Amino acid sequence: MAHIKPITDLDWLVQFPALMALEPEARSLLLKHARVVEAPVGTIGYEEGTPCHAYVLRLAGQSRVFKLSSSGREILLYRVTGGETCVLTTTCLLGSSDYPASTIVEEPIRDILVPAAAFHEMMLESRVFRRFVMENYGALISDLIVLLDEVAFHSLDARLAKLLLEEPGDQVRRTHQQLADELGTAREVVSRQLKRFEQKGWLALGRGKLELLDRAALERMIH
Repeated sequence: MAHIKPITDLDWLVQFPALMALEPEARSLLLKHARVVEAPVGTIGYEEGTPCHAYVLRLAGQSRVFKLSSSGREILLYRVTGGETCVLTTTCLLGSSDYPASTIVEEPIRDILVPAAAFHEMMLESRVFRRFVMENYGALISDLIVLLDEVAFHSLDARLAKLLLEEPGDQVRRTHQQLADELGTAREVVSRQLKRFEQKGWLALGRGKLELLDRAALERMIH
């Protein structure tokens, strides 16, 4: 369950260097209206079709933003971690629209929430805040375009190889279902492709994990 409380200072701005230059009026608005929210793993941040009530500045933790198909299949859009904002939240606030996707907490989060009314006032009155919002918005939109390019123009085996290579080590502790959810496909499809990779000697499959044996071969898949 999420816990919300008023903020008492603006020390957290250090995590967003571009906001350190906020004008006095904007700082006053934040102190008056912003709130701190903390939520555990599994908390639903927002659901598709619901209205947006606040701008989010992530201090710590991680959540994933995803889209569900009519059959219940999930595709990962992006993740929000410490020092970041949420592009869909920004889109909904700027366009006065409902959320087109959903989000869930993966690591305990600590956020700053700026209510919609205060957000719009700061967008009008603060050049520093306005520039921060739009620059972050542009960067995140670029990331979504990259995702669209991968989904539309890259084969599933190449996308799977890329996902595996993003792991920091050779041990990948994710289930076939978790990999399928990130790729927006069925578990059976991912399992078949992983089996092909294993037959080629590129990885070894285990229960709830797999080991990368030939990173170079997987890298050739995505080039």
